[in-house]
Amino acid sequence: VQLQASGGGSVQAGGSLRLSCAATGRFFSSYAMGWFRQAPGKERYFVAAIDWSDNNTHYADSVKGRFTISRDNAKNTVYLQMNSLKPEDTAVYYCAARGGWGTAERDQYQYNYWGQGTLVTVSS
Repeated sequence: VQLQASGGGSVQAGGSLRLSCAATGRFFSSYAMGWFRQAPGKERYFVAAIDWSDNNTHYADSVKGRFTISRDNAKNTVYLQMNSLKPEDTAVYYCAARGGWGTAERDQYQYNYWGQGTLVTVSS
């Protein structure tokens, strides 16, 4: 499967962005999907994840209540709605897929496929 992330950009603090991650290939509905981010000079960290059934989601504490992950299996796309953005949300955001009817995981090493990343810049 190939993943293409989009929707990044520059916004002021308090603003919103919606990231999309479009997947090619079959069996998208069987994949758990995750979003991770990497700020300059830092490691990549978990942001949010959703399982294949769309029933379970997980969020990093730093984004809980501000970000929402969702998926549209008919469009082979997963979204990350980001509201009340803060300068510390500035990072390259990556989407990832975990096959085999996987559960939503916080551990990036549980994911088999990765998109190329999209840059989000939040100014104060």
